[in-house]
Amino acid sequence: MSVQPKKHLGQHFLTDENICKKIVAQYVNFKGANNILEIGPGMGAITKYFLDIEGTELHVMEIDKDSVEYLSTVYPQLQGKIHSDDFLKTDLSQFFDKSPFAVVGNFPYNISSQILFHCIEYRNQIPEIMGMFQKEVAERVAEPPGSKKYGILSVLMQTYYDIEYCFTVHENVFNPPPKVKSGVIRCLRNDRTHLPVDEELYKRIIKATFNQRRKTIRNGLKLILDVSLLPDHPFLKKRAETLSVDDFIQLTQIIEETIKEN
Repeated sequence: MSVQPKKHLGQHFLTDENICKKIVAQYVNFKGANNILEIGPGMGAITKYFLDIEGTELHVMEIDKDSVEYLSTVYPQLQGKIHSDDFLKTDLSQFFDKSPFAVVGNFPYNISSQILFHCIEYRNQIPEIMGMFQKEVAERVAEPPGSKKYGILSVLMQTYYDIEYCFTVHENVFNPPPKVKSGVIRCLRNDRTHLPVDEELYKRIIKATFNQRRKTIRNGLKLILDVSLLPDHPFLKKRAETLSVDDFIQLTQIIEETIKEN
């Protein structure tokens, strides 16, 4: 019994057992959350190794009916723990009685950024995200300020998580082989439980400035406020890719004060 990977689902099944073990070992070495939700397990390449971790409860989420049938047959210990839901549309607070859980997986590359944005919404319940992404996305998440790779996803993920780029995975260990290399990253929840600014405004500022990343911060902000009201601050002369998370928080505080005063 096997499952044929489906292009429209972005499926690339991992076939190298050593890579599978290495991914799980990265999680075990950190001693992550006792509850685990695996996204897109396919035929269970890494699932079987997560099942071997004592003291953890594993649930999986898979929308491919063939994969669900395969997992149900081959891994009876997953009975009642296979969810045929769309991760991006799922209220994650319903899992594990609202207790913390880690999100892991060989994530579908066509929605991997959206998966991370969805995890951010439940960040206080998700202390760890561990898995494989398209290498370009993995690098973008982990990238520090100062380069073209650093962008909206970098800032928002690094606002709430400490990112570690673990290792690169080559194309030939997948069926079918993707056209790009992959990267495994681990994201660990940091101490920012609450930002000292309005989070929606913070996100708007990040998105506005990076959507105009070739312009200065001042010019990028024109789409969301009257920049003539802003004080003359050095940040406003810089470009978005040069600002750290703390810089963006400080910039948001400056803008909040300006809005209050006017």
